[in-house]
Amino acid sequence: MSRIELSPQCPTPDARHGGGAPALSVVVPVYNEAGNAQPLCREIAEVLAPIGRPFEILFVNDGSNDATLDELQALLHEFPQLRIIDLAGNFGEAAALCAGFDVARGDLVVTLDGDGQNDPHDIPALLAELERGAYRVVSGWRQRRQEGLLLRVLPSRIANAMIALVTRLPVHDNGCGLKIYRRDVVRGAQLPRGFNRFMPAIFGVRASEVGEVRVHDRRRAHGESHYGLNRTLIVLRDLLALRFLIVNPHATQNVAAALCLLSIAVHIAGIAVHSRLLLAPSGILAPLAGMIWWNAQRFQAAQTEGVFRVRREYCVSQESAGHEEVEA
Repeated sequence: MSRIELSPQCPTPDARHGGGAPALSVVVPVYNEAGNAQPLCREIAEVLAPIGRPFEILFVNDGSNDATLDELQALLHEFPQLRIIDLAGNFGEAAALCAGFDVARGDLVVTLDGDGQNDPHDIPALLAELERGAYRVVSGWRQRRQEGLLLRVLPSRIANAMIALVTRLPVHDNGCGLKIYRRDVVRGAQLPRGFNRFMPAIFGVRASEVGEVRVHDRRRAHGESHYGLNRTLIVLRDLLALRFLIVNPHATQNVAAALCLLSIAVHIAGIAVHSRLLLAPSGILAPLAGMIWWNAQRFQAAQTEGVFRVRREYCVSQESAGHEEVEA
């Protein structure tokens, strides 16, 4: 039986047989997806095998405390293309995606949600669209949504419309986890928690560089959704800083801090002279500027400190030995 070993010793399946790097990397972040992760891995491999290009499947375990990791490890000998990146805690979906981007070797990088609601059978259509146009990103656009209209679909549509308005990137479904990128778009990405909702806009791509493909939406087979109505409120909070971060992330924090101090000064002046004309706008501007500053600060911290830590990486080596785990 092959040995399970730790990166950087993990070679690609093709490198083990004297070939080069995979052409396609599929990154799947998972958190407590027992019952979903294993069939999803099988389905991805089934879809990609006929394409005729070398590929790797990267499942990023974001601190799951159920059987997700065990179920994925059980597939390692069946699918030599599988690599499991086990993070040292729950860092959030944005960080898990960044961890996958960090180790992806393919020139093209596909992302899917780990709950099985994205259909891997749509990957070939996204791949064809990317190569047909001069695109750097192709995003899925979910049709016939399988979630509740009031609590999930309607808030999602509102958030997507606002993201498109702010970013000037006419993507209909930013929340769709199924996307394909040219690797240079995502290389070195360090996104704070929640900023995966602004992909691909957060990467600074232009509207002409982004394509869309209508894709299927499926019901979750096991477990419960990790998201709720509060996600829309968080999107609106984070959206305040997004345009500034895309245009000039380095200046955003200083500008927001200056606005915050100015609004506080105006508010104090309004109290001193008993002027509602000063109190009303300053009372609104101060918290808005504060939220922009907070998001700019954590975005900058993500770039300097990173957003994830890897505990270990699992793959199958060509050597014959017992099952072994190696700590990072």
